Amino acid sequence: MDADRRSTFFVDFRRCFTIKKSNDVLINEQIRAKEVRVISAEGEALGVMPAKDAQKIADEKELDLVLISPNANPPVCKIIDFGKYRFELAKKEKEAKKKQKTVSIKEVRLSAKIEKHDLEIKLNQTKKFISAGNKVKLSIRFRGREIAYKDIGLTIMSNFIKDAEEFAKIDKPAKLEGRSIIAVIAPKN
Repeated sequence: MDADRRSTFFVDFRRCFTIKKSNDVLINEQIRAKEVRVISAEGEALGVMPAKDAQKIADEKELDLVLISPNANPPVCKIIDFGKYRFELAKKEKEAKKKQKTVSIKEVRLSAKIEKHDLEIKLNQTKKFISAGNKVKLSIRFRGREIAYKDIGLTIMSNFIKDAEEFAKIDKPAKLEGRSIIAVIAPKN
């Protein structure tokens, strides 16, 4: 009984190491397809052939057979230098990250009993966040019995958004969610 349990354990343990990562690329003997469409290093199509023949051609040229499109029918392989291919992929990924812009959401909290001067300070703070390219989440939280005066909160929020319209646009209009009124504004451009 113990021997059966141990063998099951080892089978399951070995299985863990055979799981392929999604970003791995199959090369040379790792390609399991019987037939593949082959593209040479110069970019010309060599046609559909058995994977073993394609591997022989790659070995003759001292290059690698790389599976480019595994979902195609038949799968597409290219005869190239794998190290150079990986370098090109990393370079493209790095360029894509450079062009990617991250937008964070900053929060400005108002209250139902806010005074005019405090509102102006919050408006200036919002202006800084918007000019930095961030979205701003405006919130008014009602504590205790303040919830009975939702209309005052909505008025304060709409006036604040109206003042902010010269440098921002409404991304999500003011809405009562639980005990809070929440709105989101974003840069105009």
